[in-house]
Amino acid sequence: MLSRVANSIYWMHRYIERAENYARFMSVNFNLELDLPPNVDQQWEPLLTATADNYLFFKYYQQPTRENVIQFLTFDKRNPNSIVACLSNARENARTVRETISKEMWEHLNQFYLMVRDTAPKQQLGQSQTQSFFTEIRNSIQLFYGIIDATITRNDAWHFGRLGRFLERADKTSRFLDVKYFTLLPEVESVGSTLDLMIWSAVLRSVSAYNMHRQQYRSLTPSSIVEFLILDKMFPRSVAHCVRQAELSLYEISGNNIAQGFGNAAERALSKLRTDIEFTETTDIFKMGLHQYLDNFQTRTNEAGTAIFETYFDLKPVEV
Repeated sequence: MLSRVANSIYWMHRYIERAENYARFMSVNFNLELDLPPNVDQQWEPLLTATADNYLFFKYYQQPTRENVIQFLTFDKRNPNSIVACLSNARENARTVRETISKEMWEHLNQFYLMVRDTAPKQQLGQSQTQSFFTEIRNSIQLFYGIIDATITRNDAWHFGRLGRFLERADKTSRFLDVKYFTLLPEVESVGSTLDLMIWSAVLRSVSAYNMHRQQYRSLTPSSIVEFLILDKMFPRSVAHCVRQAELSLYEISGNNIAQGFGNAAERALSKLRTDIEFTETTDIFKMGLHQYLDNFQTRTNEAGTAIFETYFDLKPVEV
């Protein structure tokens, strides 16, 4: 497979996954806002901080109000991570490799992008309309993944797509947890209170993990939530599961035997990250500090992404 084609498929999946997660960020924050007591300020700035979009946001906006944050993270094309920008980039990547993807994939992605672009509000959307809009984004992306699984041969292109999707999902799950760190409670005494647990519940709901967590744990505690979203190997949006799936696809691409060890820098970076997660316990995370652990994980995920780029996409012509 040409490195150009592999790169386009990889980033198409990353952009699609990023768009879905941004929709999840804002949709769940709406629900949290409805449940918060009247004496607690709206919690929209933590979304910007956790996604590292805060510096660019304050370049164009004065206050992190609900309306400004939603506009910036959803429709503002000046923000390369906004939903409409991600879908535009995903569509452009898909357009350049139309001979590799299925007709159904292209048609759905093209229609989906046009729907989001044309929804860019000329006037402020109501709360129920905005919620429905984010729900439609999530449902459309889930449908897109279903189309991929039903119409694409399990070849290198499919594995490059999975690699991008699961790397992006692992990173964003860690940022969902980081929102809790950046959320400002009114008083230190609120830690462990009903309000604190309410925010932890919002973290679970942001990754559609609330019901699965309740089936596995008797009570809702910070420790159980962190264990479930980082270390659980079975839940499809947990960090451990995502890194493992990305690693499996990476070895399928190279043809190396995963049991015999890594064969290139990309496999080394991802396998080492997966191994470290498997040998980590919840107490280790809290001992290090949840935010510090997540920040380190995000750095290492970026390093793995760089290694993947250098191994497969940044190929130089062979000099004769």
